[in-house]
Amino acid sequence: MYVPAIETLKRTVMKKIGIILLLAAIITQGFSQESSAEKKEPVKQEAVKDTNEITRVIVGNDLVVVENDEEAVKVKVGNRGVVILESLEEGESKIQFEKYDEGDEDSFFEYYREDDENDRAQRRNRFKGHWSAFEAGINNYLTSDNSLTLPESIDYMNLHSSKSLNFNINFSQMSLGFTRHFGIVTGLGINWNNYRFDGNNNIQKGEGGIIEILDPGVLLKKSKLSTAYLNLPFLLEIQIPADYHTLNLAFGPVGAIKLYSSSKMIFEDGDKITSDGDFSLNLLRYGVTARFGFENFHVYGTYYLTPLFKPGKSPDGVELFPFELGLAFTVN
Repeated sequence: MYVPAIETLKRTVMKKIGIILLLAAIITQGFSQESSAEKKEPVKQEAVKDTNEITRVIVGNDLVVVENDEEAVKVKVGNRGVVILESLEEGESKIQFEKYDEGDEDSFFEYYREDDENDRAQRRNRFKGHWSAFEAGINNYLTSDNSLTLPESIDYMNLHSSKSLNFNINFSQMSLGFTRHFGIVTGLGINWNNYRFDGNNNIQKGEGGIIEILDPGVLLKKSKLSTAYLNLPFLLEIQIPADYHTLNLAFGPVGAIKLYSSSKMIFEDGDKITSDGDFSLNLLRYGVTARFGFENFHVYGTYYLTPLFKPGKSPDGVELFPFELGLAFTVN
């Protein structure tokens, strides 16, 4: 008279054992993933329960299947499984370990894999570069032999380095991802350069448009040459995942067209003179730029391969090549 109750109790115990085994398999799977040397892309988890008491769960890269009926509890993880048989005749139970053909995959898992491929394609499309930014730094120029020291004949071109400031607003960006963390970045930006002269002078166009010294004859408080360019970069960007953040490295060519240029002299008495003109500056210029940073904070550097002034118009024939160094806060 107590046999049915005992059998029911045993089936319940067997099912609990199956659940324990399932949890053990999941925990083992989790530890094996954490100890892996290679960091994998997060894999979504999803469960579907059918009417015939078959439950499917995606854990990591494996499909876990649990089948529960009156005769047995079956737990399958990847290509291995555990079958807990329940005999109603003599109350005998037996546990079997099985290995399945790797090619014999559940149709749900096939659907999951196809869906995961779509997710990976979407992640590639979600690549975002780090060009859009506000940037601030210093600018100066080098001679053709890569020296900051200028010839004595053009010492009036020497700059007050810490006050020769550069500002950039990169307002437009387009990203083309090869993967989620690797791609091409381009866009547009406005580049301002302020060349603060160290001496009591400014510059002007002389005969034939050649740049020469402008001596005001009185003491100056400040004197500078200002330029503005529209920049167009073409950068290759690599993003290195670090925990939930990324280290970013981008480099490539940048071209620019001059928008305006002017000079300003501020006198000790507060008076000032501003002069607009082309100052024999090159209308077009190109160079190379690189930037490295963590998340939205970057260090950038740009060196222009085009001289500051037009051919044959440089002061005393000395070509000067501008460069910029600074910090950037990106918006992406």
